[in-house]
Amino acid sequence: MQIHTLNLDFSTSLTSFQEDCFTCMPILTCLSMCETRVANLWTTIAALSKLSSLVELRFQKWICCNDSASPSASSGGNLEDQPDVRELLTDIDEESFLNQGTDEGTGNVFSFNDIATGQQVQSMMEDSSDDNEVDFSSYWQEFDYMDLLANFSSGWNRQVNLQSELSSGTSRNKKEESLHGSFGRHVADVPSKYISHHASPICFEKHYREYMIASLPNLKVLDNLPVRKIDSERAAVTFSQYFEYLPYNRKHKESVVSILHKREIKDTRSHMLSKNQKPSYSHGNSLYSYTRSLCAAKLGSSAWPLLHSLSVSGCDLGDGSRSFRPRQFEYHPSLSSLMVFGTLDGEVVVVNHENEKVVRYVSSLGAMNSVLGLCWLKKYPSKFIAGSDSGLLKLYDIEHMPPTVTGMYSAAGSITFDDFDQLTSVHVNSTDELFLASGYSKNVALYDINSGRRIQVFTDVHREHINVVKFSNHSPSVFATSSFDQDVKLWDLRQKPIQPCYTTSVSRGNVMVCFSPDDQYLLASAVDNEVRQLLAVDGRLHLSFDIAPTGSSQNYTRSYYMNGRDYIISGSCDEHVVRVCCAQTGRRFRDISLEGKGLGNSMYVQSLRGDPFRDFNMSILAAYMRPNSRYEIVKVNLLASCGNAKGYSKSRDSCPSTSMGG
Repeated sequence: MQIHTLNLDFSTSLTSFQEDCFTCMPILTCLSMCETRVANLWTTIAALSKLSSLVELRFQKWICCNDSASPSASSGGNLEDQPDVRELLTDIDEESFLNQGTDEGTGNVFSFNDIATGQQVQSMMEDSSDDNEVDFSSYWQEFDYMDLLANFSSGWNRQVNLQSELSSGTSRNKKEESLHGSFGRHVADVPSKYISHHASPICFEKHYREYMIASLPNLKVLDNLPVRKIDSERAAVTFSQYFEYLPYNRKHKESVVSILHKREIKDTRSHMLSKNQKPSYSHGNSLYSYTRSLCAAKLGSSAWPLLHSLSVSGCDLGDGSRSFRPRQFEYHPSLSSLMVFGTLDGEVVVVNHENEKVVRYVSSLGAMNSVLGLCWLKKYPSKFIAGSDSGLLKLYDIEHMPPTVTGMYSAAGSITFDDFDQLTSVHVNSTDELFLASGYSKNVALYDINSGRRIQVFTDVHREHINVVKFSNHSPSVFATSSFDQDVKLWDLRQKPIQPCYTTSVSRGNVMVCFSPDDQYLLASAVDNEVRQLLAVDGRLHLSFDIAPTGSSQNYTRSYYMNGRDYIISGSCDEHVVRVCCAQTGRRFRDISLEGKGLGNSMYVQSLRGDPFRDFNMSILAAYMRPNSRYEIVKVNLLASCGNAKGYSKSRDSCPSTSMGG
């Protein structure tokens, strides 16, 4: 309760926060978390917003690389000019620096420097942070005099009376630097003469500085640089341009009770109106208004969603030791409880993902390799197509599939089609008459479902192999292809696809393409977070989503729609983050971080799907970033939270761990 300064620099095991971890620090004014592993803007702001007295925050140290200015001084603003930090070496010794962690009045300073003076702070830290979140062991690995000096810049010099240490000639006026461009970290308002030291991953997020300033209006200093009035104004503009505060453009947070109350009052008034009177609100606009308002209320109440690993019990198969290694999955298009997934071992499993019970199971017994292609039929809800990377293609009917392992493979309930070598994708058209297959080739094969025959192979459709082929949702003859040749093409079977209807190109290889549920748009995802929404009618660019690239040519990005076509979800195989963006404006709404408990348990996104029946729900196929990593399907509910413990959990009855940010 009495801490006013908290230094968590170099706590490399600190990844995120509990929602209430700062609620017991009412007078905390200065907080430093340089070179931690904190990365999520949304959960970080949700936790820091509880610090009503916070005025100085640091996730990195902007150090002046020009002899004539210090970090604080050259930024102008209302704060007094600061001396050049290097001059402090002549007037302040190391002992006075280490002694900044002493009591001052009724407040206390806690920092890693307390360890050097023999103070026992770790036990006190454990009272306000979760286990495994704060690690002091790595501090001395990075300590040097640059860190010493940086701690005196900005408001951190309140802990030592610098004015009495410095001569009257030390302080001098500085001309405000012209502001231009960003310097490596998407910071538009930091002059290029500053270089960043010991930055936490959150600093690499696009528009990080503007997001922090707009979200913490009482902040006076961020990363050693003063927050001026012009900075706040620019941050507000940037935030409204690139971020969505609440879903569906809601401007203010409301409680669920308040929304329900308003609905009841309006319903009561509408019944009291005469037949010739019109209600005070538009029925057309209110069709989804309350549902969306309720979603906004729930999402506004917590930044930590409920994450839960889909755990299919082995005992359902008569084998308690058995576990699955999912490689692909699909929600059922009309039965909200069903999902099918294929495994790395060639198994096909239909599950009730609500109660986590196996509905049907087929063991490949060597007949299939990894299952990469899955697609449900729409008019025949008991049937689906499955394809493996070995080229094997089968039509299954769950009404005739065995419910458990029988010890022998049975072909009952399945129809086998001609192989398609090195298959990666299958998709059925809207009338359940045809399906397409593509793979590690330049060709696309067309199959007739009723006859079980392959009708035609379209050769050299692209210049490089085709990652995904998708039929439109309503036109049975129209389909799209995406390829590593950087092209997305639209085709129509009625025109005998020798030439595409149109071709649109991007700067990197395409990994994914899909139609919006109403077929108005195409969502194309290219390597390293190049995500674009195209007009399906002619391929013109509608939106380019502002997702920062990592620089990796192996960062394969996949994006799908969620909530109809209101939002898109995007994840990449080199990152442990799923991004949620508005499909109409392109603004980022939320990041969902996948982080296993403890160090070394980071996960990456292999695939993902929005739940077609539940708003702001999705499932993510994730794998751990370690040798012999296992795959698992993680269900995400953005509308639900799990008490004070936020993050990821394998147990279906326990809350996620706090080492996972929302």
